[in-house]
Amino acid sequence: MDARAEIIRADGVTKRFGALVAVDNVSYVLRENEVAGIIGSNGAGKTVFFNLLTGYYEPDKGTIRYQGVDVTHMTPQQRVARGMMRTFQLTSTFDNLSVVDNLVLSFFRAHRKPSLLQLLLNTSKGQRDEKKIAEVLDTFDLQDVRDRLVKNLSLGEKRRLEIAMAILAEPKVLLLDEPLAGLSESEIHRVLDVLRGRVGQQTILIVEHKISHVQKFLQRLTVMHEGRVIADGGVEECLRHPEVRRSYWQIETTAEQDRTVVA
Repeated sequence: MDARAEIIRADGVTKRFGALVAVDNVSYVLRENEVAGIIGSNGAGKTVFFNLLTGYYEPDKGTIRYQGVDVTHMTPQQRVARGMMRTFQLTSTFDNLSVVDNLVLSFFRAHRKPSLLQLLLNTSKGQRDEKKIAEVLDTFDLQDVRDRLVKNLSLGEKRRLEIAMAILAEPKVLLLDEPLAGLSESEIHRVLDVLRGRVGQQTILIVEHKISHVQKFLQRLTVMHEGRVIADGGVEECLRHPEVRRSYWQIETTAEQDRTVVA
């Protein structure tokens, strides 16, 4: 049994959209400093479940706890205030501001709790020299584009910036929604290199469509299909699971193969 403290626990969570059951009685536990992933084909329910964890949907049934506190009906903002930071499949940056000013806004919003006016004023030159902002620019290899407007960045640069903004807020849990979508192979490697540096320091949950991108990065894998969890555990163990082979890989399995793989 894993002795690490529970960070997120979902118990019997269900979400319906009309007649469609998008998430069907799912239970899930994420533990401290765990690097975990949720995968599934299109329509598997993984993104809906992710939205339930982060407060963008409320479940029709079931509960979600964060560090032992029931957050089922809390807003996304209330969850962020407790230490859950999410990135989105589409980058959520301020495109008409520079890279460094995006980082300044993220830092002061998280650490200084300013008013909106103070937040806008904090993009002054003096605030750009904050030590942690300089460190993040180096860590994410953004120094060369620090003064460039975000709208002029490549998708890979935007993705690194978005993750940098999330990490700068020092969340207890970093929740990444398809952070590698649309990136080239070289950009994928750069983003994963940055995330590897967080292993052991932060709890990370990634929702991804293609397992090949994150297979060697994850410590634990959960596979969803038609709103249900069909496998959960070690990456290789899950990928060998007969139901995963049928549903995710669309590979037919024999009865003998089914008996030799532990569910």
